[in-house]
Amino acid sequence: VQLQASGGGLVQSGGSLRLSCAASGGIFSFADMAWYRQAPGKQREFVAKITSSDSPSYANSVKGRFTISRDNAKNTAYLQMNGLKPEDTAVYYCKLTRPIIGMDYWGKGTQVTVSS
Repeated sequence: VQLQASGGGLVQSGGSLRLSCAASGGIFSFADMAWYRQAPGKQREFVAKITSSDSPSYANSVKGRFTISRDNAKNTAYLQMNGLKPEDTAVYYCKLTRPIIGMDYWGKGTQVTVSS
């Protein structure tokens, strides 16, 4: 399984970005997908998750601003980020959790920078 995250960039406070995570390996539709982020000097933290049955969940810090989705036909998960704040600045990583055995796979990350 390989994951490729993209869509990061520099945006002003209040702006929007959409991150994409493209997966290879043939198990995407059976896997849970999640986004995490890591700001400089901080631990990686959970942002959002979508299960194989399309059930989303969010960290409180992004609830109401971010939307996670998936397109099984394209083997891609998305994170729509609206109302971005400077504290959202981080490297964003996608994670695929392999069903049954629960093994996690991580992408390389994409930088999101929100200027005030």
